[in-house]
Amino acid sequence: MVSPKVGLSLYRDMVLGRRFEDKCAEMYYRGKMFGFVHLYNGQEAVSTGVIQALRPKHDWICSTYRDHVHALSMGVPARQVMAELFGKEAGCSKGRGGSMHLFSKEHHMLGGYAFIGEGIPVALGAAFSSRYGREVLGDASSDAVTVAFFGDGTCNNGQFFECLNMAQLWKLPILFVVENNKWAIGMAHERATSTPEIYGKAAAFGMVGEEVDGMNVLAVRDAAQRSIDRARSGQGPTLLECLTYRYRGHSLADPDELRDEKEKAFWAQRDPIQALAAHLTTHNLASPEDLAAIEQEEEERVTDAVEFALAAPEPQPSHLKRYIWANS
Repeated sequence: MVSPKVGLSLYRDMVLGRRFEDKCAEMYYRGKMFGFVHLYNGQEAVSTGVIQALRPKHDWICSTYRDHVHALSMGVPARQVMAELFGKEAGCSKGRGGSMHLFSKEHHMLGGYAFIGEGIPVALGAAFSSRYGREVLGDASSDAVTVAFFGDGTCNNGQFFECLNMAQLWKLPILFVVENNKWAIGMAHERATSTPEIYGKAAAFGMVGEEVDGMNVLAVRDAAQRSIDRARSGQGPTLLECLTYRYRGHSLADPDELRDEKEKAFWAQRDPIQALAAHLTTHNLASPEDLAAIEQEEEERVTDAVEFALAAPEPQPSHLKRYIWANS
């Protein structure tokens, strides 16, 4: 059980993510947004459940190319995220990153990464710096935990295994979150690995592995909190497998013809936002009017973000070489 305040906060965050992604699809198909755009619809319980268990602006995350909602959950303003998708100077990556490369030092988001597995070593480095600061430099406040988000397809990549080994060897404060949405682009998960239970791969390194219902934000939040507490207390990393599903194709350019309609219908019935809404109303934690008000407010937030992004200035051609080096 959660308090009404926490329950509504979780609901608001998930609704914002869903509304934001739906608006991205609209803008893309209207020809207002370009490039590769990978949406997060259906997976909101993972981002919200994990990130709301972190300490804001203290802990860190690394994301993937499906990073919009992770950025929003970390507190990056919707205006900045949308402006980045439009390639505008007001974007969180100054219009240079686009959909797959969202970054915000202020909000402790260490980037989205276009190639699978790229973010895991970066997250490992952040976790190492946290332990080094505490144990070598004597900074007692250096107890940040880092979360690495990635998909099931990444778990057949060498970086995944190498980083799990190093994290467990050095008991680094890191949480590896596998968003297992069953499909790596067009490859079904069961066809790509000899061991479909990803969380079980942690055992090879003596690491704690846990599987959780990734469509249940409360279950994800509980599992994340246990893992984060373990990491922060010096007990080492956790591999958390969240069983989830994406409701759209791999990207907005994907016709999504490979997945069976019955499979999609099954997962649609387990919508994480609808499930949380039912929980909140059933347990008298919120009224339908409370939830409707949140939905309206987040719809207005996303509309405002689009209007802001459309009106924001383009990067100047003369600034092409800016932000390449740290001192620029």
